[in-house]
Order: sequence, then C-alpha cells, then structure tokens
Amino acid sequence: MTNVTKPDTDEEMEPVTSADGTSIAFERSGSGPPLVLVHGMASNHARWELFDVRPTLAEHTTVYAIDRRGHGESGDIDEYTLEREFEDVAAVVDSIDGPVHLLGHSHGGLCALEAALRTDNLRSLIVYEPAGPWEEGHIYSEATYEELVALVEDGENERALLLFLREVVRLPESQIDDLQTAPNWSARVDEADTLPREYRAPISYEFEPERFANMTTPTLLLVGGESPQWVKDATNAVNDALPNSRISTLEGQEHVAMNTAPDLFIDEVVAFVQEIR
Repeated sequence: MTNVTKPDTDEEMEPVTSADGTSIAFERSGSGPPLVLVHGMASNHARWELFDVRPTLAEHTTVYAIDRRGHGESGDIDEYTLEREFEDVAAVVDSIDGPVHLLGHSHGGLCALEAALRTDNLRSLIVYEPAGPWEEGHIYSEATYEELVALVEDGENERALLLFLREVVRLPESQIDDLQTAPNWSARVDEADTLPREYRAPISYEFEPERFANMTTPTLLLVGGESPQWVKDATNAVNDALPNSRISTLEGQEHVAMNTAPDLFIDEVVAFVQEIR
C-alpha cells in the first residue's frame, strides 16, 4: 500500500465572488510566485495534500488551492454549466496580485485552459490531461451517466465514485485501493453527487483551435506515458492550437501521477514555474 500524508486542515479558506455571484473558496499557503491549483472530479482542494504535493509546492510558490463550485466550501447554483466554472477559475486568478501560474488537472485542466482566455493575469499555464471533449463510445457512455444519476439519487455516493473510477477513469484496482485508504476518501465520497453533471458536461464542449491562436501564455501540457492514445491525441491537438506550448510526458504514469509519482509531478511543475519566472 502506498503511504499517504494526512491532509492539513489548519489553513483557513478564503472566498472570491465569481461572475454569477457564486462564492468560490481557496486555501492559500507558502510564499513565492502565485500558483493556482484546480482539482478534478469527485474531489476538492484537499486532494493536493496527499503525498505532500501542496506542502512541497508551497516551499517554492504561494499556492492557491481552489474548491471548484459544488465542492468543499465553495457555493453552487441549481443550473450547472461548464462556462460558469471557467469564470470561477478566472475570478480567483484575477483576485491575486499577479502574474499567476495556473495548474489544472483533468476536469480542472479543462477549466484552467478555458480560464486562460478569460484573464490577463497569467504568467504560465500547466494542464494535465484535460477532461474533454468527450465523445460517445470514447470515454462517455449514456448508460454510465444514467447509472451515476441513479446511484447518486439513491444516496449511493461511494458506489457512484467507484463506478466512475473503474469505468470512466479506468484506474487499476491497485490505485483505487490506495485512494480508498487515503485520508480524503470520505471527502471524495461526499463530492460524488457532482459526478453526473461533470461527467456529462464535456460532451457539449467543442474545442475550437482558432480561439486559442493568440493565447501566447507559456503553457506546459502534461500527459501520462501510459495514458490511453485518445488522451495523447487530445493533448497533441491542444499543443497544436497553442502558439507557445510544449508537451512533457510523465513516463510510466497515467492520469494521476500526483498520486503514483508525486516527486516526478512536483519536479515537472516546479521546474516549469522557475523557468517561466
């Protein structure tokens, strides 16, 4: 079993008001250039505490770890759309004395990528395997979506989370076992009611390369060397669209290198931030 670090809950969350009036919370720690972290699905800002990722990054940067809307201490509204999440991330970035380094993983990676078009306060962008666009039979399944909805409606959050990890993320059972023994597993289960909407949302997202033609923000795209080919293809498509980007492959890793190879993940992030100062 992989050793994990118990999440540090001593830091106080701070709020920012997004464009639609929703309160978006973040935790600030460390010192140095600002680095905003945007988590993926079925999680919150505490996912970065595992394996000392956030504390180690905070030795080099001032870390702002966001709770996305509907997660942790952030607010929410009844009618969910992806665009509001893009605005949320931009609101946090704009609230910081910049320029800011912005890092997003999975669903958070898509939010970070689109937020980069909505703020002028970025120094760099780091995107690790953004969620979307998804296509039927590719990673999205209407049957899986309906099963997630039914489980959440029945209060079976843990079963919904396990379904998502196995059928959507397709994590090996050994990695799922590690997640289940981690200190933030109960928080992940609590967040699982957001899974259906966030799983379905990227279906309607269209990646339009021309929209990014003038985005000159230095960008690092992270991809696991063992990730599925469609993930690599999507990363290549983003790289082709951005005028100032490059891909770094995390050899031997898949979608959650911050769990499976935290030192490698941290080294990539810190090296890029220091390069782009």
